[in-house]
Amino acid sequence: MTLPSGRDGESTRDGESRGAGRDPRPSRRGVLLGVGLAGLGGVLAGCSTAAVPYDANEAGVPPNGPAPGAMPSSGAMTSPAAPGSDAMSSSPSPRGGQARKKAKPKPKGTVLGAASDIPVGGGAIYIAAKVVVTQPASGQYKAFSAVCTHVGCLVNKVTSGTIGCPCHGSEFKITNGAVVAGPAPSPLPARQIKIVDDQVILL
Repeated sequence: MTLPSGRDGESTRDGESRGAGRDPRPSRRGVLLGVGLAGLGGVLAGCSTAAVPYDANEAGVPPNGPAPGAMPSSGAMTSPAAPGSDAMSSSPSPRGGQARKKAKPKPKGTVLGAASDIPVGGGAIYIAAKVVVTQPASGQYKAFSAVCTHVGCLVNKVTSGTIGCPCHGSEFKITNGAVVAGPAPSPLPARQIKIVDDQVILL
């Protein structure tokens, strides 16, 4: 008659406890557990963080062989390419493979009107902004307050190289706003403008 045996060949006859008389040799479970842990350590040690192509084999090599310039399989990071090198950027390119053109920022300030509308030797009066813009010479633009320095009337005409006020006949030079004829006591204050894409912009 054979004795019933417990797990790992332990005898259960006569109510003997499982721990008594245990064989000092490692059990099969212990051996398998040790082998499993050792194998797991080896797998983790061999892991790589390098990118692997989708259709690559177990060694990480694509069907057509390794691509030129492929990342090293050891997981080592390569340093970024120096500016001006031929290395490709990792950032995605826009559709069509062409770089997007940056939109020009809109100039700050108030657009008064077209610079081409201001005649050479004359000017234009912008009533809402209370500004007069003159062009004493081709491509040379000047801007002044359109408020007469006498009693605060708005100037209303630019002719014969002068800016005229309708209230009391004061006149100012289109080149620097200086008084040509009174009773205005002082020149027209200068204003800051710039020309962008044929637009007169009050700063």
